[in-house]
Amino acid sequence: MSRQTAVQAERGWQARLELGYESRGGKTRLVHRSMHGPLAVQRPFYPQGGICHSYLLHPPGGVVGGDELEIDVRVADGAHALLTTPGATKFYRCAGLTAHQCQHFWVEDGGILEWLPQENIFFPGASSRLRSRIDVAAGGRFIGWEFQCLGRPANNETFTFGSVDSRCELRLDGKRVLIDQLQVRGLDQFGAAAGMRGHSMAASLYALPATEAVLGRVQSLIDDRFAEHAIGATLVDSVLAVRMLGQNTEDIQSVLIPLWELLRRELLALEPCPPRIWST
Repeated sequence: MSRQTAVQAERGWQARLELGYESRGGKTRLVHRSMHGPLAVQRPFYPQGGICHSYLLHPPGGVVGGDELEIDVRVADGAHALLTTPGATKFYRCAGLTAHQCQHFWVEDGGILEWLPQENIFFPGASSRLRSRIDVAAGGRFIGWEFQCLGRPANNETFTFGSVDSRCELRLDGKRVLIDQLQVRGLDQFGAAAGMRGHSMAASLYALPATEAVLGRVQSLIDDRFAEHAIGATLVDSVLAVRMLGQNTEDIQSVLIPLWELLRRELLALEPCPPRIWST
């Protein structure tokens, strides 16, 4: 191992990815791409007309204490980008250091962004701080989700120790309209009525701008198909927020994907086009 690699391993990875999307010739193009450290993006896919599908990559395969990852995405007027990840992001046990992940999404007037990553998995002993900020201009549209898995339920590992500090802030036309937070230290919130209620996973889906009519259709779908799940939907200042608890990824995806399909039809007037990576 070289001295530079050894020092990097001790300090953690410092990585930044900047992406900029614009509409050119009736097609959304990735016109700006800046990468530093182990964050990357695959070549764009176009499975549905001019909508640009992008897959974000973190080649090390996991996040450890001392890592600092930053993602900055801008979608211009007339552009439509869909971003996802090829697999779960794993936050491993930390030896005294905290792992940081910061994401900032900008959607300009007339732009559309769909942010549909796969889950974050926090191994027992992980110390993680996540920040997401979504800025949508008047006339822009956004649909996205985030879901966190505490421990590894498939291996019967619970999040007995460690910490997760997650915050998502949404702004519409410069005004802060919603803040969602999840703060967990070991098992302190695992069984709490105001916490995880014994569930291993928590998920939130956001869509804006939305209306009371859209909220009604979402609630009808939940009542018809997902009444047995711990799930609820609210509308705050034209931001639709759906929050859910579950025991595994399949539980979460079985609800979030149909809700995304509904919102795509209602808010974007588009038929669903799931990323191909979800089927592999």
